[in-house]
Amino acid sequence: MVNLSGQTILIFGGSSGVGYSVAVGCLKDQAKLVIVASSNPQRVENAVKKLVDAKLGPGQVSGRTVNAKDEEALKALLEEVGQVDHVVWTSGDPLAFTFPDVTMEVAKSAFEVRFWGPVMVAKYAKFKPNGSLTFTSSSTVTKPTKAFTIPNCAVGAVETLGRSLAIDLAPVRVNSVRLGVIDTELWEWQGPEVKKYIFDLITSHAPVGHVGSPEAAAEAYMFLMRCDFITGQTIPVDGGYTCV
Repeated sequence: MVNLSGQTILIFGGSSGVGYSVAVGCLKDQAKLVIVASSNPQRVENAVKKLVDAKLGPGQVSGRTVNAKDEEALKALLEEVGQVDHVVWTSGDPLAFTFPDVTMEVAKSAFEVRFWGPVMVAKYAKFKPNGSLTFTSSSTVTKPTKAFTIPNCAVGAVETLGRSLAIDLAPVRVNSVRLGVIDTELWEWQGPEVKKYIFDLITSHAPVGHVGSPEAAAEAYMFLMRCDFITGQTIPVDGGYTCV
C-alpha cells in the first residue's frame, strides 16, 4: 500500500476522538491537506491549532464548521472544498434511548447525524481518481445492547448504505468501520460511574482485555483509504468483544 502523499482528506468529526486521530494519522502519512469539519467552531479551531503545532508532516491543515443536519450547509462545504481524495465520516451525537419508552420524534433524530449525514455527503462530495468514502458504525449492530434498539438500527443502516454506495458510486470505494467501545470524549456525558461500568465490562469480556484507543481505531480508516482493492466492506474494530 502506498501512503497518502499529496492527497486531500476531509474528515467529518475530525475535531475530536477517532476523527482527530485519523487526522493525525493522515498528516503523519504525508497527506497534502487535511480538512477537519465539525459543528463546534471552538473545537474546530482548537483541533487545527493542535495539529499545526504538532508538526506531524509537510501537509497543511484546515478547519470547517458545519451542521451535519443541514443539507444546504453540507452541500456548500463540499462545493467549496472541491475534489478530494478521501472523505471520512466519524460524526455522531450522544445516543441513549430506552425502548419502547421513546417518542417517535426522538427516535427519528437518531438517524439525522449518523445516517442522513453520510447520505448527503455521498450525494454531494466530488472525488479524485482512486478516491474513497469511509463511514462509522458500531459493534452493537452484531451484539445488540438492551434498550438501544433505535440507535442500533441507525448504525446498521450505515453499513447497508456503505455496501450499496460501493455499487452506486463506483469506482469510488465505500467502506465502514464498525467500532467497539473506544475511549473518547463521547463517553463523558454519561458520567464517570456509567463510563467505568461499561469500560470494566468490556475489559473483562473482550479478548484483548482493554477498551480501544482512538489511535488504534484510526488505523482501520487509514487502511481503508490506502488499500485500493477493498470496497463495500465493514471492518470490525472491537477488541474481539463480538466474538464472545
